[in-house]
Amino acid sequence: MFTGIITGVGRIAAVHDLGSSLQHGKRLTISTPAGYLDDVGLGDSIALNGACMTVISFDPGRCEFAIDISAESLDKTAGLAEPGPINLEKALRAHDRLGGHIVAGHVDGIGTVARFAQVGESWELRILAPRSLGKYLAYKGSITVNGVSLTVNTIADSAEGTEVSINLIPHTVENTALGSLAAGSRVNLEIDLIARYVERMLTADPQVQKAQA
Repeated sequence: MFTGIITGVGRIAAVHDLGSSLQHGKRLTISTPAGYLDDVGLGDSIALNGACMTVISFDPGRCEFAIDISAESLDKTAGLAEPGPINLEKALRAHDRLGGHIVAGHVDGIGTVARFAQVGESWELRILAPRSLGKYLAYKGSITVNGVSLTVNTIADSAEGTEVSINLIPHTVENTALGSLAAGSRVNLEIDLIARYVERMLTADPQVQKAQA
């Protein structure tokens, strides 16, 4: 589990194919800030742009670690197949503060940045989410964008999808990889975990549940 509070901005330094077919995934080498790997061990979970991955090797001296990402994960995420800046978050520990919201590290869909521009001292980020995710998004609700826990300021449904507007304070822009976004960028989205359970409670067939009890 994660919180959506980025603990470091790294960079995909190298991408290697794990095979020659489309069914093969890739091995990524991630460079990190100095000291970031001091408390990391083999098998630990680190979210890359909001996608939970497993550390398969690491070198604290070089400030690098490696992960394997499957073809399926590559197909369902954005920004994990080529070199570039990336948001990092280590898995939540039992005694940590929950500064953002409960994040599973499972990408629910890929959104497209419609607008990213400075407004006053802050920045407005507008994202067009897939129509399938629209029912899970709500005014002042939580959404995870490339691993960052953010609050929805406005929401508008259309035939193309659901557009959400998000306000980013300067600290967020300066301390995450969101500052590199531009109109047309594809981003990983994760809906609020609570919304999943609410939908299940509202749509599950009570007769089937009663029969199974």
